[in-house]
Amino acid sequence: MPLSAAAASRIILTRLHDVMAARSHAQAKLNQVVEIIGEGLDSEVCSIYLLREGMLELFATRGLEQSAVHITRMAVGEGLVGMIADNVETLNLAEAASHPDFSYRPETGEDKFHSFAGVPIVRRERAAGVLCVQHAEPRRYEEVEIETLQTVAMVLSELIVNAGLVDEQEAGGLSAMLTGPQRLAGLQLVKGLASGVAVYHQPRINIEHVMAEDTEAERQRVFLAFDKMREQIDRMAGQAEFGVGGEHDEVLETYKMFAYDEGWARRINEAIDSGLTAEAAIERVQQHTRMRMRQIDDPLLADRMHDLEDLSNRLLRTVSGQLGTAASQGLRSDTILIARNLGPAELLEYDKRRLKGVILEEGSLTAHVVIVARAMGVPVLGRVRGLRGVVRDGDPLLLDATEGTATVRPNPAMIEAFEARFAKSRERQAAYAAMREIEPRTTDGTRIAVMINAGLRDDMPNLSLTGADGIGLFRTEFQFLVSATLPARERQTRLYRDVLDAAGSKPVVFRTVDIGGDKVLPYLRHDGGEAEENPAMGWRALRLALERDGLLKVQARALLEAAAGRTLNVMFPMVSEPWEFDAAKAVFERQLQYLKSQKKKLPESIRYGAMLEVPSLAEQLDLLAPRLSFLSIGTNDLTQFLFAADRSNPKLAERYDWLSPSIMRFLRRVLGSLDGHQVDVTVCGEMGGRQLEALALIGLGIHRLSITPASVGPIKEMVCQINAAEIAAAMQGWLAAPPPDMRAALAAWAEARGISID
Repeated sequence: MPLSAAAASRIILTRLHDVMAARSHAQAKLNQVVEIIGEGLDSEVCSIYLLREGMLELFATRGLEQSAVHITRMAVGEGLVGMIADNVETLNLAEAASHPDFSYRPETGEDKFHSFAGVPIVRRERAAGVLCVQHAEPRRYEEVEIETLQTVAMVLSELIVNAGLVDEQEAGGLSAMLTGPQRLAGLQLVKGLASGVAVYHQPRINIEHVMAEDTEAERQRVFLAFDKMREQIDRMAGQAEFGVGGEHDEVLETYKMFAYDEGWARRINEAIDSGLTAEAAIERVQQHTRMRMRQIDDPLLADRMHDLEDLSNRLLRTVSGQLGTAASQGLRSDTILIARNLGPAELLEYDKRRLKGVILEEGSLTAHVVIVARAMGVPVLGRVRGLRGVVRDGDPLLLDATEGTATVRPNPAMIEAFEARFAKSRERQAAYAAMREIEPRTTDGTRIAVMINAGLRDDMPNLSLTGADGIGLFRTEFQFLVSATLPARERQTRLYRDVLDAAGSKPVVFRTVDIGGDKVLPYLRHDGGEAEENPAMGWRALRLALERDGLLKVQARALLEAAAGRTLNVMFPMVSEPWEFDAAKAVFERQLQYLKSQKKKLPESIRYGAMLEVPSLAEQLDLLAPRLSFLSIGTNDLTQFLFAADRSNPKLAERYDWLSPSIMRFLRRVLGSLDGHQVDVTVCGEMGGRQLEALALIGLGIHRLSITPASVGPIKEMVCQINAAEIAAAMQGWLAAPPPDMRAALAAWAEARGISID
């Protein structure tokens, strides 16, 4: 098709405008619409399916049998048309019959047509119908043809709803019959309990007019809206309260990058050129973004697209004059915020006294908003599907982000049980806080070092709040994950120095970057860019750093400069064999020599350590031990490698127990291979933060734990109740002759001695 997408759309929309303005009834208009689209795209078939009573019904067609109109019906998800409606995505096929979801309907006479393209007719983010075209010639439709169909589908959405051809409530996906309690499950993003009323972050903006009367006027409206939105973003970035120069600034800088993206503005202007109003053009580009998001497997890139969606919503509110988000209108009571997704800047707008929790339809652990929410102390539950179909504005909500659940419209018994748990949680937190100054020492005098894991500047206050002994694991990759570009050496140095300053006399163990695998950075791609089938065991961590040695050199220099005059503890992740440790250490030593030659102030001492995650390293620990100052056992990765069980697979999440004799015996062997060497052994990860598991680790002889800040109090409490020699003797017996259930045996041992275990 020689015309541009905008020109082709404009020709069709001009003709559709006359149809919509006519006094003819809705069916006659649809009959004219399919003829106009078919002629405009030179398409032999053009058909419109609309959602009625839960089924997609053929309402109008050019090229198929007219006798099939109002006869051919299919369920959402059935056939190609049903799949488009179900997934709310475009389909473009050269040979329709070869697609596995193809469903032949003989009454339509479609057997002579090969090529097929269809787009959803979207209403309130759900499909109200499907617009499709077909050709006898097998060919994929050009991009300009698909874009034209998508633009026309927007106009059809307005036409069919105004004409009452689809049920508005059905198209919007919200049932008016919602009564009684309902439990929702999701992904724990930020732990915590909260209760409040449901408030939608974004009241729906209904676009009144889709077709533009004056293109230049619409373009000017968008131009002014962009200016206003960018001013708002700049102002919010300047008012961020969570650590000047910290990761939150970097998050907001990425956010601003999208706000000033000329490509985004250009796409909106091209949609206006096709004949759409400013609001419809923004929505048109936003729909395209949503469809792209569904095709993105990379979680980091998907989060970047969510930031762009967040800005699209802001721009749409600005251009329409409907600026009233829940934040600007003000929260009137304790609130659980509901959103499909949320940008970091928008979260910062809320009154933190009223905002008690957040529930997202999407969201991920690497999302920018999660970093900000964690700093604010706001629980977040993500990946809760179909929220808008279940939760109404103002519904009471109980949020348990620790368990990964939320209860909508709870009954009195549920509320009472939740409030009792909430009260108990507050009491326990107060009791744990009171233990801040207490040393975790067993009843027979064994001192257990309890440290915390961290990765942000804003995690550092947890050191004093919990009374932890130090930072046993500082994940340096967080700075890389929230940055739009590779962090410069100066920025890295500033972060590491700030962390050491905040820690004071307490030690900090910096783990070099563990990126790659499933933590893909868009600015740092594997050569060839292919997706890895098993990213956890792939091109990541030290493997990546040794190949991209410039990355490790910069980080080494930053850490050495930041630790000037102090002790530097540096740990290498994912070490599989001793030579990898030696190669990484050599990078640091070369940078140390360079700094010496430049007369720079150096660290007082450097302690090098390795992370034991790959089981193969255990077979050569006796050889590596003389070069090690410390060893950290990463139980999360180690467990999945030992059991060959992907920890992200929900079917396997509960199958293998950390207290299995296999794990316990493996750890005992690791400790045995270090006998006679002055190597500090620490367990890092979730295992050490659970009371029963920590009890078993102490029984093995592990006296250093690095855990989440929230686990410090419970672990201290447990440590102060146990006799280390007694649990060591019990563990020795259990490992010699394992009981049928190690977990039950440990729990019974603790209960018999009055040791409180959660």
